[in-house]
Amino acid sequence: MKKTIVVKSTVGLHASLAAKVVQAASKYSVDINLIYNDKVIDVKSILGLMSLAIPAGENVVIEANGDQAEAAIDDIATLLS
Repeated sequence: MKKTIVVKSTVGLHASLAAKVVQAASKYSVDINLIYNDKVIDVKSILGLMSLAIPAGENVVIEANGDQAEAAIDDIATLLS
């Protein structure tokens, strides 16, 4: 399952937001990836998320597989948008 969203934080994906995303993703027993500029990063990796340096207003794709995929995607999308 995939969902495309726009990162709406005025400073993009910064450290504290990345930490919140990792914390939210860790609640789910599914594989969750964030895709940005053809790079695929495990959402449960704070260093991976920070390495993307996503600025505000950019489109990203959240992809998850598993029983809780929809809930995980919705939770992460809410944090980023």
